[in-house]
Amino acid sequence: MSTQPTHAIPSYLDQKDPGPWGIYLQQVDRVAPYLGRLGKWLETLKRPKRILVVDIPVELDNGTITHFEGYRVQHNISRGPGKGGVRFHQDVTLSEVMALSAWMSVKNAAVNLPFGGAKGGVRIDPRNYSMPELERITRRYTSEIGVIIGPHKDIPAPDVNTNAQTMAWMMDTYSMNEGATATGVVTGKPVSLGGSLGRVEATGRGVFVVGSEAANDLGIPLKGARVSVQGFGNVGGTAARLFYEQGAKVIAVQDHTGCVHNSNGLNVLALLNHVEQTGGVAGAADSDTLTPAEFWALETEILIPAALEGQITKHNANSIKTRILVEGANGPTTPEADDILNSKGTHIVPDVVANAGGVTVSYFEWVQDFSSFYWTEAEINHRLEAMMRTAYTAISAVAKEHKVTMRTAAFIVACSRILEAREVRGLYP
Repeated sequence: MSTQPTHAIPSYLDQKDPGPWGIYLQQVDRVAPYLGRLGKWLETLKRPKRILVVDIPVELDNGTITHFEGYRVQHNISRGPGKGGVRFHQDVTLSEVMALSAWMSVKNAAVNLPFGGAKGGVRIDPRNYSMPELERITRRYTSEIGVIIGPHKDIPAPDVNTNAQTMAWMMDTYSMNEGATATGVVTGKPVSLGGSLGRVEATGRGVFVVGSEAANDLGIPLKGARVSVQGFGNVGGTAARLFYEQGAKVIAVQDHTGCVHNSNGLNVLALLNHVEQTGGVAGAADSDTLTPAEFWALETEILIPAALEGQITKHNANSIKTRILVEGANGPTTPEADDILNSKGTHIVPDVVANAGGVTVSYFEWVQDFSSFYWTEAEINHRLEAMMRTAYTAISAVAKEHKVTMRTAAFIVACSRILEAREVRGLYP
């Protein structure tokens, strides 16, 4: 006689507080009523296919041996090889990497890319280590997860505190172990190693494209629209510049150094130069300073959280006064905050669509690596914008059809695609 488990929280997570994975499970549960016959496969989405936890022993520059904890999670690969970044951060947890891998499954399916979802992480504060130490850590981590990654298995990419150099080390390590150059094992590589033009700006450009589509949906002209941005790296900085170039007024930018504000609009090009020179927005010319609470309370047409997850919570959601929230970061809005904002009529473009520009151009890079034929940056931007608009339009139509939020609509579209693949493939053995 068989019995069903009573819940989907795995034994290795805190049952009372499963962390980011718990947020993902709540999002999946909201989709269940819309899945029809595919609902029988729903539990597939609540269990990662494969989790690898690795020890990373490294000799530091001073001769001591230090051990780091690393993860690679493959959430679902029914639609294709795993795809997702690797982050180096001192607060990385297994729950976080699990949730990020699941959101990658949803993101790839929402934009209709032929990938499943995966994610990796190493518990380390990279600011405390030299470049040679980071290279050794990266190479050992790559060797440890090498048994489950590969151009047709799982393709890592940059994420928080990793970059093109990190990917070059990962590609070289995997290639040396394989005995052949395998450019397609990672994306986000330097262009000299088969990286794609347009990749650095891809996520921010995608945020701009879907933000523009949302503004058009709501009848808001971009010219003169007030925009606030949290996070001013590749994503927030690129999105801010593109909105600025279209005549929008970027009135506030917040990063780890502080928050700058100008009600008449900041000079984004000058601000980007200031950040390049000083490392942050603090002290920028022609601006005043705001507290975090004041930043969130600004009245805007478009608000872009493009930093880390969990930034908009039940504690600050009530103060937010924006027409459109475009999630440049992964998981910046908690479910409680989501409900508060939706009740206020805020149009939320969820992360699984809004920041999918990066993985879309990663897909282009992967394709180019296999064909050894490379596209121009103009071609890449054109293809990216077309795919992002198509994804936004499809999800917006589902939201209107079912009278649900854009987030739920994105999950309906993505989960249906994933579970359709699961159903037609069947169970093996």
